[in-house]
Amino acid sequence: MTDAIRIHAADNVATALADLSADRPLAVGSQRLTTTEAIARGHKLALVPIARGASVIKYGFAIGTATADIAAGAHVHSHNLGTALTGCDDYIYAPTSAAAPSALPPHSFMGYARADGRVGTRNEIWILPTVGCVGNLAARVARVAGTRAAGRVDGIHAFKHPFGCSQLGDDLGHTRALLAALAQHPNAGGVLIVGLGCESNQLTTLLDTIPAGRRGHIRTLSAQTVEDDEAACLTLVEELVDGCADTPRTPAPLSALTLGVKCGGSDGLSGLTANPLVGRMADAVAAADGKVILTEIPEIFGAERLLMDRAVSPDVFDQAARLVQDFKAYFTRNGEPVSENPSPGNIAGGITTLEEKSLGAVQKGGQAPLVDVQRYGGEATLPGLTLLEAPGNDAVSSTALTAAGATIILFTTGRGTPLGFPAPTLKIASNRELAARKPGWIDFDAGVVIGDGFDAASDALFDLIVATASGQPTRAEANEERDIAIWKTGVTL
Repeated sequence: MTDAIRIHAADNVATALADLSADRPLAVGSQRLTTTEAIARGHKLALVPIARGASVIKYGFAIGTATADIAAGAHVHSHNLGTALTGCDDYIYAPTSAAAPSALPPHSFMGYARADGRVGTRNEIWILPTVGCVGNLAARVARVAGTRAAGRVDGIHAFKHPFGCSQLGDDLGHTRALLAALAQHPNAGGVLIVGLGCESNQLTTLLDTIPAGRRGHIRTLSAQTVEDDEAACLTLVEELVDGCADTPRTPAPLSALTLGVKCGGSDGLSGLTANPLVGRMADAVAAADGKVILTEIPEIFGAERLLMDRAVSPDVFDQAARLVQDFKAYFTRNGEPVSENPSPGNIAGGITTLEEKSLGAVQKGGQAPLVDVQRYGGEATLPGLTLLEAPGNDAVSSTALTAAGATIILFTTGRGTPLGFPAPTLKIASNRELAARKPGWIDFDAGVVIGDGFDAASDALFDLIVATASGQPTRAEANEERDIAIWKTGVTL
């Protein structure tokens, strides 16, 4: 195995594939050089001298500007590389004619057909509190009901959150939209929405945002209106279990799958292994007329044009441009630079600037055309790639992916995390060391791409996706890691 890799012919840096000592002779392609200092796995080294003020190139694009002269063989990181991102940009529609994504051999999975034509990968009961005050009530009910209904449904889960009251305007609207979207998810064969009674997020208003045709599997309870709220909730949950317990798994085409793609705790190898591997999965699902959802808008800053130029129409392009501009304005309105990223874990793993992080992150969307843009709480409805409004935070964005209809989430990571979300979430390690060290967290080792190539890894990962969609539990599910987080954007009363 080579010790470092140049990703694109135009790059003036390479990425270390293993820890490199100082004075280490290297062959990067046809080029030979010697390291001038120790360089950790996932970090960058200069292939040629880079003058102060010159662009540092990775993935064939500038990832920032050298803040000092950099010698060939030297470590390139936050001590000598800075972001070139500023504020809002002007975007001009310049569509590209990307090659059509190649499809994998035909696949089907065993899913749960719903009355509205969608297909779930799980048949669960979800308990959604309208407000944080009844979150513990929901959790108690889920524990008791889960024991009583063991084996009849795939699980009973309560999704606590601290919001639903003391919120105003769009902030309250975000909470309501997110919960309403979760209540309609095809993985939920039955939903109990539990309110308190005096909260801002009133049950009746929440229900009004859900189409009448999608309310048949939903029950509601206002805790202040009954004497024994826990017993009343249990009665409703038992009714929901009786209504969906006999739903069988039946064969479903790949077009019935909705894939959410996410990265968290990325490292310098994420953009070389796990993210492009997930991009292949996205292309295969899109080629089969399935749906793919990409989010984390602040983590496409600097690479957004690669997505926008794949928009299928000027209207979709304009929607994407407005979404990105609105998110940049959200940062600047709060006195923060748009480049306030990567995280400490990203930096430790070798990512230096937001441009570098974004160029690696957008690869999760593959090469599929961008067919739609949805705001927070919206649902992906069109075959192909949808761009969804949500921040980069792992829990908030993964919850938003679920609410948008994702029935499987592919979550790439170079650092590792135990988090799980309402939709089955496959954790995909960017490197073999993480996969070996945290087998209780990681479902798939994308580090095999280095050495074995993408083809074998693509087949293996797709087989795992199909098995998961057909009922095989993820590591997070086995660990009972199932949580939501809601995007808080306004004042608290």
